[in-house]
Amino acid sequence: MKILHELLGPLELPDRLERLVSLAPNLTDALFALGVGERLIGRSAFCHRPPQVLSLPVLSSYTKTRTELLRRLRPDLVLLSTGVQREQALRLKEEGFPVYAVPLPTSPYGILENLSTLGHLLDLEDRADALAHGLALRYAALRGRFGLRVYFEMDLGGPITVGRGSYIAQALLHLGLRPVFLDVPQAYFVPDLEEVKRRKPDLFLYEPKPWGRNPLEKARALAAARGWDLPVAATDGDELAHYGPMFFGFLEKLASRLEATLAQA
Repeated sequence: MKILHELLGPLELPDRLERLVSLAPNLTDALFALGVGERLIGRSAFCHRPPQVLSLPVLSSYTKTRTELLRRLRPDLVLLSTGVQREQALRLKEEGFPVYAVPLPTSPYGILENLSTLGHLLDLEDRADALAHGLALRYAALRGRFGLRVYFEMDLGGPITVGRGSYIAQALLHLGLRPVFLDVPQAYFVPDLEEVKRRKPDLFLYEPKPWGRNPLEKARALAAARGWDLPVAATDGDELAHYGPMFFGFLEKLASRLEATLAQA
């Protein structure tokens, strides 16, 4: 299989890709959603869904790879995302590994496009098309559920919010949750918390680190400490920050959770 990749240049991969390594959680998710999770032979430290991947050897963080172990596994394909993994993908290609980097989406439709890309690589076009179509219908059904201005914050070792150009902002806007920093031409950035207050959001939506306990209680405590008197909701962690097929289920869960929160407000 010969491919011209936008970042990596000319690639020559095996026609049949049986031994797969995923170094990004969104791609691990996508492989299982496409029904080929059993082909995975290695993962990144951040790939924890679905639970069966936890038994696989850990080959990388987001930016560093255990290349000797990876070489011993003899993968047919190593999958990464672009963004922070850009240099890692280029380095692995230079070292002779069969690498493909999937783009970081700028909207939820980019997640569906990435499914189509994987379908082409794995000779699963029909399956990928059916999966993307089903997810697109579920996403369409969420359109305009709310009519609120939202301040969204995720904990990445400190508060990070979203502006224009992020798939998270586009998804929130689709639900009718307009991010208060949508006018800022930067996808992800550290917010000015005083500016948040001045922009008067109707809702504080918080995403904790993965595996955190009592996320709603933590979100309420943050709001109280900052002097924000507004409804608060929280995800269970690594949900809106996850850009694999599970993202659409997480959005559905969020919509249901917000409806319950607003009904109590």
